[in-house]
Amino acid sequence: MTDSLFPYAPAPESRAIVDLAPSYGLFIDGEFADAADGRVFTSVSPSSEEVLAEVARAGEADVDRAVAAARRAFPAWSALPGAERGKYLFRIARILQERSRELAVLETLDNGKPIRETRDVDLPLVAAHFFYYAGWADKLAYAGFGPDPRPLGVAGQVIPWNFPLLMLAWKIAPALATGNTVVLKPAETTPLSALFFADVCRQAGLPRGVVNILPGYGDAGAALVAHEDVDKVAFTGSTEVGRAIARSVAGTRKKVTLELGGKAANIVFDDAPIDQAVEGIVDGIFFNQGHVCCAGSRLLVQESVQDELLDALKRRMARLRVGDPLDKNTDIGAINSAEQLARITALAEAGESEGAERWSPACELPSAGYWFAPTLFTGVTQAHRIAREEIFGPVLSVLTFRTPAEAVEKANNTPYGLSAGIWTEKGSRILSMASKLRAGVVWANTFNKFDPTSPFGGYKESGYGREGGRHGLEGYLAAADGRTGERASEKGNATNGAV
Repeated sequence: MTDSLFPYAPAPESRAIVDLAPSYGLFIDGEFADAADGRVFTSVSPSSEEVLAEVARAGEADVDRAVAAARRAFPAWSALPGAERGKYLFRIARILQERSRELAVLETLDNGKPIRETRDVDLPLVAAHFFYYAGWADKLAYAGFGPDPRPLGVAGQVIPWNFPLLMLAWKIAPALATGNTVVLKPAETTPLSALFFADVCRQAGLPRGVVNILPGYGDAGAALVAHEDVDKVAFTGSTEVGRAIARSVAGTRKKVTLELGGKAANIVFDDAPIDQAVEGIVDGIFFNQGHVCCAGSRLLVQESVQDELLDALKRRMARLRVGDPLDKNTDIGAINSAEQLARITALAEAGESEGAERWSPACELPSAGYWFAPTLFTGVTQAHRIAREEIFGPVLSVLTFRTPAEAVEKANNTPYGLSAGIWTEKGSRILSMASKLRAGVVWANTFNKFDPTSPFGGYKESGYGREGGRHGLEGYLAAADGRTGERASEKGNATNGAV
């Protein structure tokens, strides 16, 4: 973004590797099909506002069809030995690796995030989750959930637009490994990679009906969550929608996991390595344009190093490159939609009107598409909206503290509890702080590091349940008393008595 003695030359990734069709259908029972009522919508590239494809829009009748297909597939799929199910997951993982360049370009086109993130972070993690859970498929008896754990039945899964393929992998991989079948609804702004994944399932020879993909809007997601033949609901998205889902399933026998919003505190002590901390701060809030539930959107800095840290942080922000997401030099891509851009803009304006000091580096934004410059607010108090509400964009609020106790109090002063970061050279301080922070994930001297072997989830309004690791299997296995399993058995699993 600033002049350089050695300026960057454009380094665009070719989009020719992605063969986009003019239109796509719903994926139900192993085949692509039109919506029952014939409705469609368009998927738009947020960096250019180009229409990428027309997509069938699922409705209630389509949800019925997909759930019925998943229910029919459940007895045979759950009856397979774990090692056989694992072979399918291993096959899917290998195909994802083979098609990773194609899928990375597609994800960047449809989502707006930089190609270096989809290529180097998203796709490797997607494949890793399938590899990881493939390994669990024949070892469920040793996972700590009883000697003979059984699947629930049909899992209804609703995923967001910020990590379309990765959120798909977080949900589908453990569901299949444990013997469940799936109906998944991707976000309406990013349906394409999920539909390409449907093709991966066919390429892997996955039995018909085991995975069903229903692009659509909120009405389709609500119908899926409320469907009486769905045994498990898994949702990642906003806290507002999470509350509605919790109300919808209350009083039913459905098992639920919710991974919702966050307002993470990234805490920097006076003994922290400043340059390393700055890189972690930048990664914590500007990765994926800040479209991250666990983004470190609140920076808590010890007063004695505030000036030094902010000077270094501004220098680093001035070197961030905003622009074409397909350019390998790009650090910050496009905001995912016009609606999300409007929300980010409104909250940033609220920060200014409430008295916080706004700063952004000099930045020329593209004329087409949805863009927001990386932004820093200082002079922020706990009362500011930008310190309380999830912005879900490249906006960082800076607060200060004097003592560890004050840092803990400020960090926990939020309705959310998804993640936090600690920067200090003292191991004892890391352990002490981590034990006091009410967050599902606490990173030490790093941020936004994920691994399929590690559980992820939050407290309070950040949801409940865990995804990833051994813990991620639990949400797809029947309770010890077998009640959910009885329900699954009543719906067509008498063949092997699996629950």
